[in-house]
Amino acid sequence: MSSSPSPLHGQLHAVHVLGETARSHVASVAAGLVARGVQVTVCGPGEAEERYGFGAAGARFAPVEIARRWRPRADAAVVTALRAACAGADVVHAHGLRSGLLATMALSGRRTPLVVTWHGAVPAEGARGRALRMLERRVTRVAAVVLGASSDLVDRARAAGARDARLGPVGVPAPPRTAPSAETVAEAERRREKTRNEFAVGQRPLLLAAGRLEPSKGYHLLLDAAHGWAGLDPAPLLLIAGEGAQRAELQERIDAERLPVRLLGRRDDVPELLAAADVVVLPSRWEARPLIAHEALHAGVPLVATAVGGTAELVGEAAVLVPYGNPKTLADAVTRLLADPARRQTLAAAGPVQAATWPTEDDTVAQVLAIYDELTSG
Repeated sequence: MSSSPSPLHGQLHAVHVLGETARSHVASVAAGLVARGVQVTVCGPGEAEERYGFGAAGARFAPVEIARRWRPRADAAVVTALRAACAGADVVHAHGLRSGLLATMALSGRRTPLVVTWHGAVPAEGARGRALRMLERRVTRVAAVVLGASSDLVDRARAAGARDARLGPVGVPAPPRTAPSAETVAEAERRREKTRNEFAVGQRPLLLAAGRLEPSKGYHLLLDAAHGWAGLDPAPLLLIAGEGAQRAELQERIDAERLPVRLLGRRDDVPELLAAADVVVLPSRWEARPLIAHEALHAGVPLVATAVGGTAELVGEAAVLVPYGNPKTLADAVTRLLADPARRQTLAAAGPVQAATWPTEDDTVAQVLAIYDELTSG
């Protein structure tokens, strides 16, 4: 259901089309645009409105059930719904390849400028990879501007034929920071011990990974690496927070190989998990600006990550980077870090310093609004 009135005369009207990811980012941008006097409509599944509250932030929400898979009959209905929602829009902003394609179809025959943000890339080879590249070319050549969350995505959009591709890093909210005092230090230690006691960690090192349980996140590689530190005394415990299609097969491996790993499922207490962790591990095949890396550096928790996508430009010198695909190299990096308290302390101090260089949510909204003004000023 709609949640706010029609645009006022002369008021910029922007329509956002949700993808499967980055919905919290869209919620942040939508709220920031509304605060700056922009009329915002967000199109997406009803559960997204329930979780992110676009209407409560002042945006109009248009329920559009975008299926996860390509289904011609369902997609035709989505295109019809999007075409109605985009009527009278000054600019349409789609998030992700699939949403971008549906938006191009909905805008066919109209002169409404389209902005597409690439938040990620789908690692694919063979026939599926060729099909995805074809879709990328179609979307990027229609879009007035393509924003890439990382530099490699900008390069990829340009290679696909984008007329105008720009870096559009996603600002995420920084956790509140207070000057340390005896009371806050004691409270932080209490929370740390409470979380460690929940998992009966004792004196064992605690490792943390977080993210969707899907092939691109590299969790099978991480389980391979776990063999490399399982023989330490005491053996580190690895917690993996997240849910996804690979959960059953990962759990089967953990049980069969007796690995010191626990799958936690979806968790809403990642800050508490970070506070309890000695090292965060990010084994992904590809990332743009991984949220867990943001959170680890903000929290001052040492990070070991694969040097893929936009991760290196995000973390700078404030993390240990290893090549993707070599579990021994990953295990060795984690083991060395656990054995080197001074190095961990250096990384813990470097994390917040690096985080201070990242764009804020306000920076992100300002960039998006400047692009909208540029596209509509004529």
